[in-house]
Amino acid sequence: MKRREVIKTLSAIPVAGGLMSLDPLMASATQKRTAKGAGLLSNPEEGALAPGPQIFQSIGVEPLINCMGTFTAIGGSIPLPEVQKAIEYAALNYVYIDELAMAVGKRLADITGAEWGMVSSGCAAGMKHVTVACITDGDPEKLVRVPDLTGFTKTEVIIPRYSRNQYDAAIRNAGVTMIEVQTMEELKKAINPRTAMVYLFAAPRDYSEGPLSIDNISAVLKDTGIPILVDAAAEVLTVPNIHLERGATIVAYSGGKAIRGPQGAGLLLGNRDLLFSTWQASSPHHGPGRDNKIGREEHIGMLAAVEAWVKTNHPEKEKRWISWLEHISKKVTTVKGVSTRIMEPQGVDNRSARLTISWNPNDLNISGQEVSKELVETRPRIVLGGGRSNPMDGTTSISISAHMMQPGDEKTVADRIHSILSRQHEKKTVVIEPPAADISGQWDVSVEFYSGRGEHKLFLGKQEGNDIKGTHRSTFSLLDISGRVEGKNVKLQSFYRENAQSIPYIFDGNIEGDTFSGVLYLGEYRSANFTAKRAEAGRRPMMPISVPTHGGKKSDSW
Repeated sequence: MKRREVIKTLSAIPVAGGLMSLDPLMASATQKRTAKGAGLLSNPEEGALAPGPQIFQSIGVEPLINCMGTFTAIGGSIPLPEVQKAIEYAALNYVYIDELAMAVGKRLADITGAEWGMVSSGCAAGMKHVTVACITDGDPEKLVRVPDLTGFTKTEVIIPRYSRNQYDAAIRNAGVTMIEVQTMEELKKAINPRTAMVYLFAAPRDYSEGPLSIDNISAVLKDTGIPILVDAAAEVLTVPNIHLERGATIVAYSGGKAIRGPQGAGLLLGNRDLLFSTWQASSPHHGPGRDNKIGREEHIGMLAAVEAWVKTNHPEKEKRWISWLEHISKKVTTVKGVSTRIMEPQGVDNRSARLTISWNPNDLNISGQEVSKELVETRPRIVLGGGRSNPMDGTTSISISAHMMQPGDEKTVADRIHSILSRQHEKKTVVIEPPAADISGQWDVSVEFYSGRGEHKLFLGKQEGNDIKGTHRSTFSLLDISGRVEGKNVKLQSFYRENAQSIPYIFDGNIEGDTFSGVLYLGEYRSANFTAKRAEAGRRPMMPISVPTHGGKKSDSW
């Protein structure tokens, strides 16, 4: 599953458990609830941090077995032993960070074949620094004025529609205007003296095969001097680099994903002069990049990760992944009705071996979503690629990604899944309680965020049985909203989408008279409390509409 696809799916997590169930986190982190233990699997006893194998448990955080992938929300990856050792030694001495950056940049170039290399504070920070370099051309007087681009010549970044994603916020943070294009003709028209660079997201198929592919765009920009920044955050590192060979000026990677460097580091490879300006825009230098500090530990740790990467026997590593999945498959298929399918690693984005475990939920009386939810909510905690249902054949499934698993995890994962699937589960009978009230009409909604309040409105149409639809006026937008009323419980859901960002609004509350209140789930942005009160306008009876009798049609009266 692609990084972009996973992030889009996260918006539905709090209600269904979905891809990566965060129910226990969301439920305990809402407003007006005790802060003790908020966001924890259980409330730990008061205690100090205890360095050692149980370091997370000592403060009440239960670790995860990662069968999902390199997602920042669960820690990315575990740094290689070589990286951990390098960081340990790097922390023992002081150095001039500029000197270190130059030495690391040269060594990265030697290893990868790129013209130069740079370590950034994560991939997104690197993307921001490259953008700043493109709009300032290395002029420090311009640099310290960002994001106020008044008087700047270069203020625009061209981006194909397929490249819009949540991470392009890093580009926009520099204050530039995003010029979105869908065709080659639009791209050519968009190119002008204000164009600072072109940004491409490497994950979509359009990047390699579409009309606005990297090859086609680089051909158009060949004589313009306009740089191309490629976001390859979740990809494996290729030597020689496939993106630079196809015309990219700079390619950006997450250091703490497939490469297994420090989680807080990113890797930039490409044009030497532009990366010098990019480093100028990074910490320890003052300006818009000072808030993205990168220390000697990350510089050395990232270099150690790349050194180890080019020496790794990757085919042998991938065979080991397959063997882990085969072990799990052999164990779980002893449960009658369970089938599996192993997919070998493909491509460069989120490259991993994957195992799909499928069954008929009517036979085992449990769905993939429920298995996924139980695995992440009970010890030892295991996070998967999610539970899914296939309406075409009536099956349900869970997915396991192997590339972030650790030796021995395969035994734990096999035993846990086998235990759940082989257990007797009661057949569920869905009983839909009739609604206790008609909530159609207008509602004034007060939302209590963590540090402030917001005022929303709901305009709900005619309620048909348990179902209702309408409009939700959020902070800035009018959104379609729909949901159900079962007994006194009200569940409503709408989605805000802007600049490739998605915010779910999931209202879950109980109604009492002319008020319903409860928790407003906000996906990755956690939650808030809300109170909805029926507006007076919604209570007044509809007045007759009087239509004037004088005059005629507009065409007759003029």
